Amino acid sequence: MSDQGEVEALLARELAGFGFGDRHGSSEPLGARIINWRGLADDDAADAWVRLREWVEWMTVRYNVAVSVIPQCWWKHGGLVEELSALHIAHQAAFDDSDTGFGPIGWHERLAIALPRISRAYGGGCNNGHRPSKPRTWESATDEQEWDTWTSQAHGN
Repeated sequence: MSDQGEVEALLARELAGFGFGDRHGSSEPLGARIINWRGLADDDAADAWVRLREWVEWMTVRYNVAVSVIPQCWWKHGGLVEELSALHIAHQAAFDDSDTGFGPIGWHERLAIALPRISRAYGGGCNNGHRPSKPRTWESATDEQEWDTWTSQAHGN
């Protein structure tokens, strides 16, 4: 077999079963583990929280993020948890050894975009101790008869 044939055979073996359009692969080979907080099992919770806390504490010190942006009780604010968790995973992927060199600048661009969004997700108020936000509720919010009437038509026009 020629060198070209060997290369093609090796490439075919490496790509076997790989779907180029599939975006459902795991990020764990990069050392990142995406957390779906909504579906997180109790058995996995402690490890996920500890890893996120370590990173949030490091990141807020490293980048001198004000307490008015990320309060000490950040873990009690669901929107902040989601934002910070996403940044944490992006940071892990961006600084992975397999990155081609653009990951760090990309992460810093994401951080610059995320900080104003994080400020809005938090909204302030916990500078003198945690103040729980009043969660939005859908209980009794929708008139079911009106909903049924509305959903009986496409409303595409």
